[in-house]
Amino acid sequence: MTDATEISPLDQARILSEALPHMQEYDDETIVIKYGGHAMGAEDTAKAFARDIVLLEQTAINPVVVHGGGPQIATMLKRLGIVSEFAAGLRITDAATIEIVEMVLAGSVNKQIVGYINAAGGKAVGLSGKDGNMVKASKTTRTMIDPDSNIEKAIDLGFVGDPDKVDLTLLNQLIGYELIPVLAPLATSHDGQTLNVNADTFAGAVAGALKAKRLLLLTDVPGVLDKSKKLIPQLSVKDARKLIADGTISGGMIPKVETCIYALEQGVQGVVILDGKVPHAVLLELFTNQGTGTLIHK
Repeated sequence: MTDATEISPLDQARILSEALPHMQEYDDETIVIKYGGHAMGAEDTAKAFARDIVLLEQTAINPVVVHGGGPQIATMLKRLGIVSEFAAGLRITDAATIEIVEMVLAGSVNKQIVGYINAAGGKAVGLSGKDGNMVKASKTTRTMIDPDSNIEKAIDLGFVGDPDKVDLTLLNQLIGYELIPVLAPLATSHDGQTLNVNADTFAGAVAGALKAKRLLLLTDVPGVLDKSKKLIPQLSVKDARKLIADGTISGGMIPKVETCIYALEQGVQGVVILDGKVPHAVLLELFTNQGTGTLIHK
C-alpha cells in the first residue's frame, strides 16, 4: 500500500474528486457493516477500520456497525476453563457460556470498537440487540441424523437465537444525528432470556429493517468464488441460488449468501461479501469504480 505522504497533492485532490459521484450516491443513506472474524485483526487494522467508519459519517452517510467476536469468546472460555460441547459441528451455548458471550460481545469487544471510532473523531454508541428491545429472537432449532438409529433428532443449542423482530425505535434516535451505532449481536427471547445470534444473521435482520442502501459483510475471503476459485464480482439472487444448488457455493459461504438473500427480500438494495483484511475495504467498495468483493442484488 503506497504511503499517503508519497502521493502528490494533485493526485490526492484528483482521488477526492473522483470519489464525489459515489459519495452523492450514498448521501444520507444507511450502510450496515458487519465487522468480525479475522477482519477485526490487529490493533492497527481495527484503528484503520474505525477511521474509515468516521469518514463515512463525515460524508453524510449513516453507518451502522454490527460486530462479531468468535475468536475473543473462544479465548475467554479457554482462559476460564469452560469447555464447550458441540453437536453437528455447532457450539452448544449453556448458561455459563452465555454469560461469557455477553461479557465479551457487549463488553470488551463492543467498547473497544466504540473507543477506536471515538478516538478517530466519531461519536459511537455501543449497544446490543437487547437495548430498547431492539431485536427479539426465538431459540435456534437444528436437527441431525443419529448415526446409530438413523433417526432425525432435534438439537438443543442452548442460548442461541434467530431474529424474529427488529424494533427501530432506538436506532431511529441515533441514525442521522452524527451518532454511529455499534451493535453486539445479542437479542432477547420472548420470555426475557439472553440469546446469542450469529453476527451475519443479526446484521441482515437489522439492515432489512432499516431498508439499508448496502449491507457489507466483511469476512476473511475475497467474496463468492466460482469453481476455478476466481472472484465473482456480481450475482443476482437467482444466480446465487443456482450456485448453491450446484455446489459452487458451499460450506460456511452458504449461510452468508442466504443472509444476503434474506436482507434483499427485506428491502436492502445490495449486499456485498468482501475481504475485511484488505486495507480500506469499505472505502474501496463504496467510493471507487472498481469496488471489491461480490455484490449480490435482486
